[in-house]
Amino acid sequence: MHVRRNALTASILATLFSCGIQAANAAEVAPDLLLKKAQAEQKPYLATVKQLVDIDTGTGQAAGLKMVSAVLVERLKALGASVETSPATPSAGDNIVGTIKGTGSKSFLLMIHYDTVFGPGTAAKRPFRVDAERAYGPGVADAKGGVAMVLHTLQLLKDEKFKDFGTLTVLFNPDEETGSAGSKTLIAELARKHDYVFSFEPPDKDAVTVATNGINGVFVDVKGKSSHAGSAPEAGRNAAMELAHQLVQLKDLGDPAKGTTVNWTLIKGGEKRNIIPSSAAAEGDMRYSDLSESDRVLADGQRIVQSKMIDGTEVSFRLDKGRPPLAKNPATDDLAKTAQALYGKIGRTLEPIAMRFGTDAGYAYVPDSQKPAVLETMGVVGAGLHADDEYMELSSIAPRLYLTAALIMQLSGK
Repeated sequence: MHVRRNALTASILATLFSCGIQAANAAEVAPDLLLKKAQAEQKPYLATVKQLVDIDTGTGQAAGLKMVSAVLVERLKALGASVETSPATPSAGDNIVGTIKGTGSKSFLLMIHYDTVFGPGTAAKRPFRVDAERAYGPGVADAKGGVAMVLHTLQLLKDEKFKDFGTLTVLFNPDEETGSAGSKTLIAELARKHDYVFSFEPPDKDAVTVATNGINGVFVDVKGKSSHAGSAPEAGRNAAMELAHQLVQLKDLGDPAKGTTVNWTLIKGGEKRNIIPSSAAAEGDMRYSDLSESDRVLADGQRIVQSKMIDGTEVSFRLDKGRPPLAKNPATDDLAKTAQALYGKIGRTLEPIAMRFGTDAGYAYVPDSQKPAVLETMGVVGAGLHADDEYMELSSIAPRLYLTAALIMQLSGK
């Protein structure tokens, strides 16, 4: 009797254990199966990209931005999101925020812009087209391919009935290409409410970005004194000549060891050829990844311009802060390692990189904080950005869809 009771107990335990295994497996999707479902999503993904690319949404083009905004609001609602829009003042167009509530605790912000750099009429001139390996069109990779990546990742999760996240928030903004003046505050506010932020700019290879550059403007202004260039040049104080002297002095403001660059790109001065110029000015582009470099460049610039070539001139140096960097940090590095491991499960290699240009990920990043963990270039692989030959790689669509969906599934379980 004792032996039979033990056998019955063992049988019951084995059955319960088997059911538990089956339930756990049901809650997880094998990587190869998730990739296969992502591959099935490629055709509708390309249909979405075509719809978006064939509408002009250059920054500031209110009509086209409004058309695409309406499409995106409708699509998010169809995916089960509650949607709010708000004007991206002073920019044209709306910020679109979609929210999907789950049953878990981890929160995710998926963000990307829907404006482009292209002028009115570009979509009609260069409509969406596909060949054997690539898709082309204005903004096809930067970043309408990223917009579609967000929408179709949500579709994959919906099809899997995956709700183990706490909150999935989507932000589509209309003004990234000119600095996100009307969306940067919202990006920062939303990011601080989430555990993870994925930004869907396009990489030019199978990569995720763990650091981006910040962008500042630097300025030199010179005041001199005008006089007749022929009969009394000595009575003047040549602001243009003083500016030239200052630019030579300031040419090494960058720091190659820290990846900081300062390039003088705009110069203006003088009114007429026969007048000694009374004013001159220059503007420069600063790129940096070390957060301390803004203060260092400002201090160095203000110190250097005190040394003047022409007595009687006044020289000032200033720095205007623009988009901040996504500085290299442990939370982002850990997130990239998780992404690499998940990509490896489908036999692919994912490279963590640092990029030289700035993105909205900089506004999402919180210095000296583990939250949120921010990962950039989660979009489709592409190149030729801002040019007539911009394209996306068709072979990257399904793996990148898989990657975002797999990351959300994995991280939701932690």
